[in-house]
Amino acid sequence: MPAARPRIALITTGGTIAGAAASATDLRGYTAGQFGGAELLAAVPQLTGLAAVTAEALFALDSKDMTPAHWLALSRRVQALADDPAVDGIVITHGTDTLEETAYFLTLTVARRKPVVLTAAMRPATALSADGPLNLYQAVQLATRPAAARAGVLAVLGDRILPATTLAKRHPSAIDAFAQPGALTVTASDTALQALDRSAAAPLRLPAGLAQLPPVEILTVAAGSAPDLLGAAVRSLHHAPGSGEENGTGGTGAGATRQHRGPARPGGGLVLALPGNASLPAPWRAALEALPPTLPVVLASRCGGGTVARGHALPAHWLHAGPLDALKARVRLIAALAAGLRGARLQRWFEHV
Repeated sequence: MPAARPRIALITTGGTIAGAAASATDLRGYTAGQFGGAELLAAVPQLTGLAAVTAEALFALDSKDMTPAHWLALSRRVQALADDPAVDGIVITHGTDTLEETAYFLTLTVARRKPVVLTAAMRPATALSADGPLNLYQAVQLATRPAAARAGVLAVLGDRILPATTLAKRHPSAIDAFAQPGALTVTASDTALQALDRSAAAPLRLPAGLAQLPPVEILTVAAGSAPDLLGAAVRSLHHAPGSGEENGTGGTGAGATRQHRGPARPGGGLVLALPGNASLPAPWRAALEALPPTLPVVLASRCGGGTVARGHALPAHWLHAGPLDALKARVRLIAALAAGLRGARLQRWFEHV
């Protein structure tokens, strides 16, 4: 009797991999998220030899429009599939623009019992030499390997296996936009796969009743940037949906009854992308010191590589990003605040990236 094929759940969220243009030679003027799971699977009939794949559409977005609310819904769905004994692996199709942020959020919030693999494309599905079909085939192929469950959340793009912890889009349009030194080929051994997992802690447990993720903004500090931007960012956090201050209402007086439109989400924070070793210009230090100590601030480097050295003492609510770039530091802070980490627990979470 032939062995049963692995059972793979495919979640589609839109993106260029499901994009369509009027011409097969048009690689730019396309609309993302035009094809569903059935069409994506039909373009790769060879998948039937790999696995029994069932598809579901969670979103149909251009990933530039992905938000933390989408991350939360996707994380919960992936966790449900990871807990389902009828599923052996999970594949997610996504746009490339914010792929690294979604992938890292899943790393931080999904208790992985099975392979979780994201894939995407740089060319729309209607293009000559579209890269999506092969990327999808290789993602499903990886998701059928039990060893991938012990490698963390992964992405498959351009014949390469990339861990979510270091995934980064480095070019706006090149076919190898995610290329990075040392990436594994899709034929990598199980031993090499398992060595990819660089997550230093168990995934966070988000409250079951959590309705929204906390707001966190990134500010990039250039030579001479005005620290007044901090005030604008803090006001944005206070007026974010779910903060209790929508529409400028403060809780009393006219319009106060409109301020609560749903359960308040946890308080937010800030990430600063700073020069060099996350070096604070003097005017920015003074402005930061004037902010309330209840507001967590992560200091990241804008260099795009390396690790922020922790050579100087900081106030308790100022955190070092360590090896994380500003995008991943923001995702990490959002996840941590959503899970209720504060004070010393939040510091430890950033000290053990």
